[in-house]
Amino acid sequence: MKKILLVILALFSVSLYAAVPKNSMLDNGLKFLGVPYVAHTLEVNSPRELLVVNLKQVDCTTFVEYVLARSLCNNPNDEAQFEDRLRMIRYRDGVIDGYTSRLHYSTEWVMNGLKHGYLTDIAAAYNKDTTTVHVSFMSAHPDKYVQLKDSPADVARIAQKERELSGQVVHYIPREKLPVKGFKWIHDGDIILLVTNMPGLDNSHLGIATYQNGELHLLHASSLDMKVKIQEEPLREQLMKRKGCLGIRVVRMKK
Repeated sequence: MKKILLVILALFSVSLYAAVPKNSMLDNGLKFLGVPYVAHTLEVNSPRELLVVNLKQVDCTTFVEYVLARSLCNNPNDEAQFEDRLRMIRYRDGVIDGYTSRLHYSTEWVMNGLKHGYLTDIAAAYNKDTTTVHVSFMSAHPDKYVQLKDSPADVARIAQKERELSGQVVHYIPREKLPVKGFKWIHDGDIILLVTNMPGLDNSHLGIATYQNGELHLLHASSLDMKVKIQEEPLREQLMKRKGCLGIRVVRMKK
């Protein structure tokens, strides 16, 4: 009888373990550890906006985009499906129609994911704190963008999109309310967006949540260390050190 009970308990334990889904976001993100940080990899020398895939050089945004696109694939080896997912993530409704069709502001990047069902807003589900979006940086500084500095028409299109996004109210966690150990509802693999008070911008950085020894850290493409890494200090400490950082938004891949 005792042997039978032990076998039943063992099978029950195995079934519980098997029921836990593999965290593809974190697994795919960890594969990028050590990949060099390089800014502006999407600004290729072409008169047309093209879907750029550069897995050997990433910035904070392209790192998360590549990880999310790969994680959304039913077959991780299907490059056509990967590019299709990436196009949907990076461009408004998945349609490439010039530079202004790219989702430049994180607010719209998230909105696109919510609209098409591959992201869910976790902070909105669990947290009551909100902030109002005000974006204008790109149209106010067209000289900082190769595609905008000689194109008044594209600057006007960007300005129109900024007006549409401004006034949006989004849920976030103020940095002083984020425990070192995170929250139970923030999971490994969740996408973390750093909310900024820099004039004209909504978010200043993004990465992927990972728990290290029970503390919440950020897996990200670091412009300081020039590579993809797991930040040494917990996310709360990272946020408190970062000038202009108000807190974080949290979204999760929905597959």
